[in-house]
Parts: sequence; C-alpha cells; structure tokens
Amino acid sequence: MTDNVTLDIERGAATWNDPSYDLTTRVDALVAAMTLAEKVAQLYGVWVGASADGSEVAPHQHEMAEPVDLEALLDNGLGQLTRPFGTAPVDPALGALSLLRTQQRITAGNRFGIPALAHEECLAGFATWGATAYPVPLSWGATFDPALVRRMADAIGADLRRLGVHQGLAPVLDVVRDARWGRVEETIGEDPYLVGTVATAYIQGLESAGVVATLKHFAGYSASRAGRNLAPVSMGPRERADVILPPFEMAVRESGARSVMHAYTDTDGMPSAADEQLLTGLLRDTWGFTGTVVADYFGIAFLHTLHGVAGDWSEAAGAALAAGVDVELPTVKTFGAPLHAALAAGQVSEALVDRAVRRVLLQKAQLGLLDADWNPVPPALAGADLTDPDALRGTVDLDSPANRALAREVAEQAVVLLRNDGVLPLAGPARIAVVGPQAENPTAPLGCYSFPLHVGPRHPEVPLGIDLPTLAQALRAELPSSEVVVEAGVTVDGPDPSGIAAAVEAARGADVVIAALGDRAGLFGRGTSGEGCDAESLALPGVQQQLLDALLDAGTPVVVTLIAGRPYALGRAVGEAAAIVASFFPGEEGAPAIAGVLSGRVEPQGRLPVSVPRGPGGQPTTYLAARLGQASDVSNLDPTPAYGFGHGLSYTRFDWSDLAVEQAVADTDGELRLAFTLRNAGDRWGSEVVQLYAHDPVASVVQPVQRLVGYLRVPLDAGAACRIEVTVPADLFSFTGRDGRRLVEPGELELRLAASSADPRLVAGVALRGPVRPVDHTRRMHPRFSVTPSAG
Repeated sequence: MTDNVTLDIERGAATWNDPSYDLTTRVDALVAAMTLAEKVAQLYGVWVGASADGSEVAPHQHEMAEPVDLEALLDNGLGQLTRPFGTAPVDPALGALSLLRTQQRITAGNRFGIPALAHEECLAGFATWGATAYPVPLSWGATFDPALVRRMADAIGADLRRLGVHQGLAPVLDVVRDARWGRVEETIGEDPYLVGTVATAYIQGLESAGVVATLKHFAGYSASRAGRNLAPVSMGPRERADVILPPFEMAVRESGARSVMHAYTDTDGMPSAADEQLLTGLLRDTWGFTGTVVADYFGIAFLHTLHGVAGDWSEAAGAALAAGVDVELPTVKTFGAPLHAALAAGQVSEALVDRAVRRVLLQKAQLGLLDADWNPVPPALAGADLTDPDALRGTVDLDSPANRALAREVAEQAVVLLRNDGVLPLAGPARIAVVGPQAENPTAPLGCYSFPLHVGPRHPEVPLGIDLPTLAQALRAELPSSEVVVEAGVTVDGPDPSGIAAAVEAARGADVVIAALGDRAGLFGRGTSGEGCDAESLALPGVQQQLLDALLDAGTPVVVTLIAGRPYALGRAVGEAAAIVASFFPGEEGAPAIAGVLSGRVEPQGRLPVSVPRGPGGQPTTYLAARLGQASDVSNLDPTPAYGFGHGLSYTRFDWSDLAVEQAVADTDGELRLAFTLRNAGDRWGSEVVQLYAHDPVASVVQPVQRLVGYLRVPLDAGAACRIEVTVPADLFSFTGRDGRRLVEPGELELRLAASSADPRLVAGVALRGPVRPVDHTRRMHPRFSVTPSAG
C-alpha cells in the first residue's frame, strides 16, 4: 500500500506542482495521490496566535473550542491558519517571521509540502496590532463612492499580502433590516444596490492585491427577529430574493470574489450552513460561483448545539459538507474525528470530501501555494536577516502616512451633515464647549472589528499601537484661536446623570456647544454597538438623551456630533439643534475629519446609508417600505424617518433643472433615457450625489414605494454646471413575481432623480410596453451615466 501511494506521488509530482499545467489538471493529479485523511486535513483550519518573539505560532485556546494537538494534525497537512496576526498583539515583522516558520513546519510535516492558507479579519482594515484602523463599512456606504472604497481595499490587501496572509474575511453584504441589530456598523447600509456596488468595489480592491475576499454572511443574517444576533429569520422568499440576495449576486458576477461565508441564522427553519439549495443550487449551479464556501466561526457545530438539526458532531459535519460548506473555521471540530467516523460508517460519501478538497486545492493553486518554487518568506521580510528577530522588530509599518491619508479621505467623505441652521462652518468662536462621552475618548471612532477594541481589551498592558486623536484634540488643532473646554457629563451607557449640571454650566459659558454623543463598540454585551451588542430601541444609549435635552435648554447653540455604529433617534434635537453631524465609526482619522467638517476646511459630502428614525421605536423599518409600511390612516404610528436614506447637506447649494425625457417609452427589454442639468449654485466647491429611484405604482405583487437603482457622485466647482445623461435598462425595474421568477412587467412607471429618498428633485413619467419578460442573474444591473460640462 505504501509503495503504491509513493508511486502515485511520484507520478503526480511533475504535474500538481508544475505551473505549466492548467490548474484543474494539477489539482486532479494531487487529489488522486492523497489519502482520505490527507484530503480531510485540507478542509479545516486551526486557530493560532503568532509568537511575540518570532517563533512558531501556538494554538489559540478558545472557550468554544477543544484543545488542538497541532503536532499530531500536521502529518496529514492543514487547510488553514486562523488569524495568526489577529489573535493577540504582535509586532508585525515578528508575526510574519512566526507565520513563516510555521509554514515551513507545515510543509515539512506533510508528504506533499502543501502550505496552509492564512486568513485574517479585515472589515475595517487589517485587524492586527499597529495596522491602520479605517472607517467601518457603514461609513463606506456613506461615501457613495465605490472607487474610493476600492482604493482603500487595495491598500488593506497590500498590507495583508506582504505579511503572508492569503484570505480576508470581508466584506459584509448583509442589508440592514432592523437598526437595533448590533452588527449594523459592519454593514454598508439599508439598500441592496448601494450595498452591492460598494461591496463589489471593496472585493475588487482586495482581490487585485492577491488576497481572497470573503462574501458574508450568506444569507439573511441581518434580518433576524427583533434585531437580535443569531435570532431566527422569518422573511419570505420574495424579500430574500429582492433585498437580501442581490448584493451577493452582483458581487459573484462582477467582483472576482473567491470565497463565501455562510450565515449563522436559519431562514424559515433552514440554517444556512445546511442549506444545499442556497449554497449549491443557487450559489454554484445558478450563479456559477467556483470558489470556496467557508464556515462562519463554529457555524457547523451550531447545527448541533444551537439549531438542533443534527444529532451529533458527525451529523453536523455531514449536513454542512452535503450543503456545500468546504472549510470548517475557525478550528477543527466536526471535520476532524466526527467526520472521519461518519465516512467510515458510510454516513458521508467520500465524493463530498473530494468535491470540497478540489475547491480548496484549486484556490491554493491559484495563490501559488502548490508551485514547486513556492517560498514561505513574505514580501515584508524579503532580504531581511531572519536569524535575528530582535533586529526585525519595528521594521514593518502597517500604519504608514499613505494609509493614514487614505483613512482620512474616506472618513472626511463619510461625514454626514444632517441639519444646519447656518452655525456651520464654525467662524472661529472664542470658546467651544465639547460636551459628552465621546469628547476625549481616543477609541470612540473605532468599530468592534478594529484591533484595539476587538482584541485590545484582553491586553490592557499593551499600547493601542496607532495614534488616535480625540475629538477635543482635533478641534484644538483645527481651530487654534478658539478655547476648547471639555466636560463629559455622562458616560456612553451609564445610568448616572450627576455630571449633567457641570456640562450645562460649561455650555452656558461657551459660544457654541459640540455635543459629542454616540456608541462604544464592543463584543457580546461589552459595548453598545458591535457583534452581540443589540439594542432594545433606537434611543441614545444610557442617559445621553437627557444630557442632550439639558444642553438644548442651556441657550447656547448646540451642534450634535454623533460617533456611532447605528442611527439613533435624537428627540428634540431634530428641530432644535443648531446643526447635526453624523459619522459612523470613522476610524483613526475620524476625529480630525469631523473637526474639518465643523471648521469648514472639509466640505460635507456624506449621505445617509441608513435612515435616521424620528422616534426610538418602530423597528424594523427601512426606506424600502411598501405603501402600508409608511404613514397611513390605518395606524397611529408614523414610521417616517427624521432623515431619510441618502440624505446629506452641503455648505454649497445645487440646482437641478432642464429635465429632458429622451426615451420615455421602451419595450420590456429596452432602455429609457433621461437628461438634466446639475449646477453648483453656491460659492464653494461641492460634491452632489445624484440618486436614481424607481417607482412602480401598479405591479402584480406589492412593491416598495421606491428603490435605488443607480447613483453618481458629481463634484463641481462653485458656479460650474454639467449635463448628465442617464440610460436606464428596463431590467432595473425587475422584481420577483408571484411564481418566484424574476420578471419585468409592462406599465406606467416613474424615475425619480433625487438628492435623497425623501427629496426627489426631478420626476420623469416613463412606460414599458410589450410582454412580461422573465430575467435571471444575467440581467443588466446598472444604469449608465454620462457627464458633460456645460455653461454655468
């Protein structure tokens, strides 16, 4: 038996590690030479932490994972290394050395010399010590600028790749359905088109750097009941098809993404991890996805422990493998001994293992990990003396000036001006009172997947690793002639209002008040926003509303400045505050970005990716509501938001005019065409976001009153104008019909050119004629915009 296996290896060696052969041929040769144990070993990861002194990684002990004997596992190889940089603080260069040495050990330990694929979190930047903390995805959505997000992702991918990381567990393509959900900060917004376009750009940036992007969480995670993390999902198939799935569909088709992560949740009783129709039938057979499907952490085990659809670990492994899950993360559990037992008992077919391992090895081949000349030395350590770890310390900079400049650019463009009575931009007030729990908190602008808040709290003795100016510091730097006084008044979520009196006194002695309010990011109840930090209502946490009301009563103009992970109701401030500025965990450069907007150095450019509620109750709701989901005479509750999706003011003014409907009628497979003039009528540069909404007044099934089908950011100098032509394929009016198929129906329609979902500027009546036309995943997904400068 041993001799036969050796001959198989020798036969295949010239094939599987030879780049001159096509990838499929190479992988087939390798799989044919592998034992069952060696194939299974490629289907799981081991959670590790890099060594602080550059020696090999050590298995990470997690309360939900059993101890792992890494030495015993490596004889058969290893599929993945989980978060070698993101588990504990480690100097980047020494972390890279630790990973290098571990890869040498892994390749030496298995017969084929196959390295592990290393993955990390990268939701708001490379989640490791000392790396740039970029704005969270909700801020990406606020930019309405996919090109900018792609540049950011390219920079994140470059940092991952140069340290030897192959896969990033981002982006999140979940569409917000209930803003009480703790993970709203990780999403891009409440509209599937915005989510799809921005996420696709992020993926393209990550993949262009040679890093495997991971679409998550497939699918429905954000629609959990009452916004509770992991709670069951009750949506129907039409909502799933028209709201939840389109961002994934767009990304699979347009981004080049090579991995998908299943969602934790069950939809109508079917857990995603065991849903063959979703993970194989739709994702692969219909959409044509060819990459890997990886488990969300412990998600396969949850089929047994949380969902109760598997009687033991073996059944859980078999169900996930049959559904189409290829890799168990974060560490071996069900795909270890339980899967081997199921295979030996004939309960799971080896063909399922072969199917999964082919996908895993194909990805490794794409990354060059199967090449004969593969080198474990990452680019960051090329040419370095690897025998002297102390000399390596501090030689890798993951927060370079270029990174920080990019982080600031994203943060500046994401700040949203919601209200302004003319107090902004600040005209050098003599005294500014910065009041509230976010005034002097350096980590206030960070999300829950930033390293300082995700891992840092477990290591209080370790410095943050990046420079984090506070809002008060940023205002002092931005407005050096103004005196800045600070009074916290309250904590983010504490019940004690005793400091409000001092805050009011500070406000009365100032010319303007900056009310610095919002969230504290954390995990599983240790914050007010983040994974496992769901909210009962959308009232400001703690007694912040009490503080805000007291400040409004003090008589000094109040500029509400939110640094948060979700939208909040602001009570009286909607009508009484001098101004309201919102930012969604804008990252390490967030405080200077906010200060720049307040001073006027930065033009407000952000637009709301989520609606801001008028009251704290009324969830779940988004702007994608049908008529009966909006204000009506049949309910005493009015869900109309204080500020609608897409809203955002500027310090300049834009005029929209001269609408021409150049093609008002088209066949159901044709195109409609509009044109209009946009002019900057103010006295300073500005950037308008042209939003295109579709309205279908009569359809065969209930439709949202409107939905975003396109957008374009248009920068214009003061007094400048442009002519914008928009070509709208009929496919953009498609929806899921009564029989579950997507279709385009004939009828009278509207196209709304708008500054927000609540602010249409130009409305065109159009029509589609001809037969009902079925469409599928190959349909056209975007309008075409053409911009021509014109006389101001």
